[in-house]
Amino acid sequence: MARSTNPGAARPLAREAPRRESPAPRPFLKWVGGKTQLLEQMTPLLPRSWSRYFEPFVGGAALFFDQRTRRPDMPAFLSDVNAELVSCYVAVRDDVDAVLDALDEHVYASDHYYEVRAQRPAELPPAKRAARTIFLNKTGYNGLYRVNRSGQFNVPFGRFTKPLFRDVENLRACSRALRDVSIEHGDFSQVLERAKKGDFVYFDPPYVPVSPTSDFTAYVPGGFGETEQRKLADVFRKLAKRGVHVMLSNSDTPFVRELYQGFAVDEVYASRSVNSNAARRGKLTEVVVRSYAGRGA
Repeated sequence: MARSTNPGAARPLAREAPRRESPAPRPFLKWVGGKTQLLEQMTPLLPRSWSRYFEPFVGGAALFFDQRTRRPDMPAFLSDVNAELVSCYVAVRDDVDAVLDALDEHVYASDHYYEVRAQRPAELPPAKRAARTIFLNKTGYNGLYRVNRSGQFNVPFGRFTKPLFRDVENLRACSRALRDVSIEHGDFSQVLERAKKGDFVYFDPPYVPVSPTSDFTAYVPGGFGETEQRKLADVFRKLAKRGVHVMLSNSDTPFVRELYQGFAVDEVYASRSVNSNAARRGKLTEVVVRSYAGRGA
């Protein structure tokens, strides 16, 4: 059969190359009490709808990244009292390429780790400051973020096989998810200035210790003790009275249940490894407190 030389003749359609889907963002920092493993249990407890999303203890932001994937146009406000954490999120949002370039300068070695740990982060450019946070987080002992009374990061070097601290695809995915998101440094109570009826506020504070050996709340100088927990409960109640959908995670202790008496409390089960007493590691009951009685409140 002769091949047509007519330029207007129909030609077979070229087969399009399969479109590669962008990976869903996931937390790029390890964080004590991170919620990745609890998302399946927590999702049914969320309000059915809301206007804007607030997370005043951003931590690893597992719930934010999950909901941002499901609701890409969701207006969101993230904040934390930890200046290094906030600075890191802002740099990843605004210039992820510079952060990746800065991460290229790091190597997984004990001497290098302690040199980086000794740096003064406030004196570094934003991208290098963020890279320092990510590197220390991914190569430090047990993924802890802990500071001393002077505010100096003091977690020792961790022993890993091949720690992935330059995760290009995920950092780019997180940068896309953070686009147009407000990220601020501040105390959790500042949410009272913005949240309105119909908004959703998720609190994931440092947990009330379940035992004397599980007290890891030194994410900022001074920690997060009983006074701060009571202040948080007061903010929770004020938001609820305003008509804001409020949800909070914490340890399952009599003190926590007393603080949130009168609100819906659900139990979830998490595997936690941060405890100096190995016998106390493993499955633990945590609580999710809600200002609304059920989905769609």
